[in-house]
Amino acid sequence: MRATMAALVLVASVAPAMAQSPRLTRPTLALTQAGAEAALRSAERLAGQAGDPAAIAVVNTDGRLLAFLTMDGVRPGSGDLAIGKARAAALMQRPTEELEANVAAGRVALATSGLTALRGGAPLRVDGVIVGAVGVAGTRKEDDARTAAAVSASFGATS
Repeated sequence: MRATMAALVLVASVAPAMAQSPRLTRPTLALTQAGAEAALRSAERLAGQAGDPAAIAVVNTDGRLLAFLTMDGVRPGSGDLAIGKARAAALMQRPTEELEANVAAGRVALATSGLTALRGGAPLRVDGVIVGAVGVAGTRKEDDARTAAAVSASFGATS
């Protein structure tokens, strides 16, 4: 009987604290394989229209590669750059054009952190929530940035 009473007292004293405790989880949106491939196809189409072959990478919010393409005629090193740009945009939750500008303004820690702080990466959003990122690396950095920004801007509207 004493053990039962002790258990009831313990439950009665802990229950209010548990009811007021902060949530331990939250629902999240996740980029699907189909979503990653749609972003990849969009970037490929835009790069093709610009006549600028590119390597294109799409990652989830953790920077894990979900989709990748190297177009004919792109430089061999562009693949690694595209993955790095996508990863940096996802992890920092901003276009890599901003990271490049920060490095140029003297924030060199970004350049030494292992992130690719070069134009051409942009977050992908659905309902205002970042679900991943796209990275584009080709011949001209201006085209990389323009393509990534266009994919980013249209992504939520098509998902």
